[in-house]
Amino acid sequence: MKIPPIDAGQILANKNYLYRIVGAFFLLFLFLSTFTIIPAGHRGVVLTFGAVSGRILGEGLHVIIPFAERVEKIEVRTVKLEAKASAYSKDLQTVDSDVALNYHVDPTSVNLLYKDLGSDYEGRIIQPAIQESIKEVSAKYTAQELIEQRAKVKDEIKTALTGRLVSRYLTLDEFSITNFSFSDGYDKAVEAKQVAQQEALKAENDLKRIEVEAEQRVAQAKAEAEAIKIQAAAITQQGGRDYVSLQWIQKWDGKLPTTVLGDAVPMINIGK
Repeated sequence: MKIPPIDAGQILANKNYLYRIVGAFFLLFLFLSTFTIIPAGHRGVVLTFGAVSGRILGEGLHVIIPFAERVEKIEVRTVKLEAKASAYSKDLQTVDSDVALNYHVDPTSVNLLYKDLGSDYEGRIIQPAIQESIKEVSAKYTAQELIEQRAKVKDEIKTALTGRLVSRYLTLDEFSITNFSFSDGYDKAVEAKQVAQQEALKAENDLKRIEVEAEQRVAQAKAEAEAIKIQAAAITQQGGRDYVSLQWIQKWDGKLPTTVLGDAVPMINIGK
């Protein structure tokens, strides 16, 4: 078997072709690395050899220095975050809170935010700030006050949270408490208290009803007594015997008694 002769010129030509392809891809990569696109609602933090620079890129197409500059994209649109927090009230009741907040990154300070906190600012700053603010405010109120003064509690937590976030280049847009929950023991105590209050109110209403009914009976008795008094006065004025005779006649059934006891006789005035 004969080995074909090696064509050095062909090998060299193939190498040159390969170099040209690699060079073309390198130039294409270099060209594409010269540009970066910042999407809507974001800002670009420019890092020069890994160090955060003061240069912030807005939305759109930008030119950067390949290999020397790198861009970190940070969202500056309003973001919604839901969280849970546990705290103690002034009367040492456990309070579990469900909260929701809208916040955004200060577009003019994204480079400082990235320099101090990196990209995980939500876990490093916002979540701890929520926990601290809720604990701070909840400790000022009893469990009952937290329920009754919910709007005031919400405003105080929002103020405390705003102060913690603004120093970290974060702006709080809105904050709300979606739910307060307490221990089972406290819930049962509240339910028992409500039942007791309802029973006490019922007893009070019953007592008032009894007093009113008693007053009505007294008034009725007074009216009847007054009527008897007036009737007695009328009898006295008109002649008592004639009045009694009239009452006897009205009740007489027309039969004379067959037995007379003592001096009892029918009261009949024959002369009249």
